[in-house]
Amino acid sequence: MEKIIVKKSSNLHGNIKVDGSKNSILPILAATLLCPEECKIHDIPNLQDVKIMCGLLEALGAKVEKTETNTLKVTAENITTCEAPYELISKMRASFLVMGPLLTRCHNAKVYMPGGCAIGTRPIDLHLKGFKHLGSDIKSENGYVNATTEQLKGRDIYLDFPSVGATENIIMAATLAEGETILENAAEEPEIVDLANFINSMGGNIVGAGTKTIRIKGVKKLHKTEHTVIPDRIEAGTYMVAAAATGGDVMIENVVPSHLQPIIAKLREAGVTIEEYDDKIRVKAGNTIKPVDIKTLPYPGFPTDMQAQFMAMLSKADGTSIINETIFENRFMHVNEMSRMGLHVKVEGSSAILMGNSHLSGAKVRATDLRAGAALIIAGLLADGETEITEVYHIKRGYSNIVKKLQNLGADIRYEK
Repeated sequence: MEKIIVKKSSNLHGNIKVDGSKNSILPILAATLLCPEECKIHDIPNLQDVKIMCGLLEALGAKVEKTETNTLKVTAENITTCEAPYELISKMRASFLVMGPLLTRCHNAKVYMPGGCAIGTRPIDLHLKGFKHLGSDIKSENGYVNATTEQLKGRDIYLDFPSVGATENIIMAATLAEGETILENAAEEPEIVDLANFINSMGGNIVGAGTKTIRIKGVKKLHKTEHTVIPDRIEAGTYMVAAAATGGDVMIENVVPSHLQPIIAKLREAGVTIEEYDDKIRVKAGNTIKPVDIKTLPYPGFPTDMQAQFMAMLSKADGTSIINETIFENRFMHVNEMSRMGLHVKVEGSSAILMGNSHLSGAKVRATDLRAGAALIIAGLLADGETEITEVYHIKRGYSNIVKKLQNLGADIRYEK
């Protein structure tokens, strides 16, 4: 069983380059099913989730070709089946995003209930509600969702919660629908904008992505395109926190600073110096970490995908910090693992109270989910002795070459079989 071994490492320094966004490339790959012509996509991260999505596209009949490093060509001229296989869907929640494209292009989609990290229920009811509003008949049986339609038609849709996945799936379903769809209370994440830009580059007509109201005018057909994925803001944030926590000085390249403002604001509040450039951010740690309070919210609020990493950093804060998780009900599973390393924390409902000044010691811990795994690496960099992290497949789902990248900054970290 593969493990990551981490030892205490101070003053990370150097340059690190961020890969393309995991949360952007997955819906973009799903959206290639909308187009019968070739789509060429650049800056694709080398992640297990991307491999699963590519395997799913191939299972549906698309041709997927890796032409060069970090570039893929996808041609979905012939979709041979509208049934997404269980063995792929069950591995990754984002695979459910193929339902919207299949439904609008083929008028039929049969997709197994999705899997992924066990951080909360993350229901798909908002996706299905959107499909129903667009004119689809939905049936659920034997773990599958079966959707059929003669022709999707544009409607006004209001999301009860600004779900990223539901926003993406409804946008894709509405792209080839008849008439105009107005999506209210939509998610505003940069990844939504990237998806809309990709679809528009194929001839789609989407206006308002990145705001609460998105208008999608259906088109009859899309054409070939070439697109570069935006940088991964959560990967960037993770390395920013690692630099700050270890007292380091790190230049993080290939970023969009405007996507990182909530993270930048909280790091500055914690006493960290942040220098912003066009496509780079320099992180210089202060003499101490100041306590901060965090409340996770939909974008542009503080991202739920960063609270675990901040918890690791705030373990050494000089005072009490409070993290309030409002997005996922099971997002504190890493607390038990960090507590084994000496973290002084108390969980009350949706809040975690960190007493600060924790003396962390290396221990055997497991990555309970993707971001928890990254947080445990940061905790290991702060802990005396050796930290052994298992179930590292979670980490590989969202971070390409994280061990090598941290080694290049001076971290004592390695893989071990």
